[in-house]
Amino acid sequence: MRDHSYSSTHPPLPPTTEDDRVSWLRLLRSRRVGVSTFWRLLSEHGDAQTALDALPDVARSAGVQRYEACPEGVVLAELKAARARGAKLVCHGDPFYPIELAALSDAPPMLWVVGDPAALKRPMVALVGARNASSLGLRMARSLAGGLAQAGYQVVSGLARGIDTAAHVETVDTGTVAVMAGGVDVLYPSENTRLAEEIAHKGGALVSEQPIGLQPMARHFPMRNRIVSGLSRAVVVVEAAAKSGSLITARYALDQGREVLAVPGHPMDARASGCNILIRDGARLVRNAEDILEALPPREPDVQPDLPGFEEPAGNSAVTPEVAEGPPPPQRSLRETAALHLQILERLGPSPVAEDQLIRDLGATSGRVSPVLTDLELDGKVERKPGGFLSLVPDSDGTRH
Repeated sequence: MRDHSYSSTHPPLPPTTEDDRVSWLRLLRSRRVGVSTFWRLLSEHGDAQTALDALPDVARSAGVQRYEACPEGVVLAELKAARARGAKLVCHGDPFYPIELAALSDAPPMLWVVGDPAALKRPMVALVGARNASSLGLRMARSLAGGLAQAGYQVVSGLARGIDTAAHVETVDTGTVAVMAGGVDVLYPSENTRLAEEIAHKGGALVSEQPIGLQPMARHFPMRNRIVSGLSRAVVVVEAAAKSGSLITARYALDQGREVLAVPGHPMDARASGCNILIRDGARLVRNAEDILEALPPREPDVQPDLPGFEEPAGNSAVTPEVAEGPPPPQRSLRETAALHLQILERLGPSPVAEDQLIRDLGATSGRVSPVLTDLELDGKVERKPGGFLSLVPDSDGTRH
């Protein structure tokens, strides 16, 4: 439960007018006002405009002189940029605001959403994991995501490389939610731009609590991770190092009372160490989607909110611009071949992987991959196993290359 005075019996009333929305945004965007301070000020002063008026005195009592709240022009510019991007502002207390997220003590007061806001009302499970995922990890993520989608759950993740991308790609046609670390209009990493546009077009949603146009910084990713877990009924970690953002998400999930599950991995693969640690410490072991479904609480009937007053932004609201098909890829350079070298090493681990599966995961042709595999064999980095399988050769100290 929240520690705000209104939280237990008087949930916050969402802003109902444009002026109210501007006041909420101004308060949240003001210097030194984070989520916790926002809710405290709203609780103490009753509404955002009164809190804004009191901010200079509050700052002065804290030893900050000549304090000014966020100028109205800054917020109006953000609203204009949001309309141009087709983003919608969903405030705490709005019918589209996710119930699971609303229960958190540090729930975002507002979310920018590109795509379908109704996606935020569907039951969700988070799939997260390593950016440098192995082929086996990517296959597992796709299998779990597909099984969850078939069971009526929506997959939420962070649009990062590796496991996140695999989970989104597998469920993009059935709806998936991507939580952004920066502004909802800043598509990071850039190679997932087309995927992000497809998510918004096909019934899913891109979500962020950050201002429109904000470039993500390192400190924004843990904040993003708390939303990923907060939206979800469970968090599943597929691959993760012992110190990784995925484990931060798992810790948030535990603090939020969510179920945490993990896919076990080979003890000699560093990408599996975080998952193995979670399982050792009590997380449920995952072999397939059925293991996740058994761990989830009973589902409530899906109810679509009745929104007679919900306003779409001017312009092409839920539809984002089409991305033109690019030209065929150019002939690979030596630099690109070296990159393929690294991609192969990232996807292989101590556990054998079928060569044809590796080629499919890389999205390359056999003619391009086979010579690189031969080079890696000659270098003593990759070993061929019976039946067309491949694995990494451990270093002398037992670690992988």
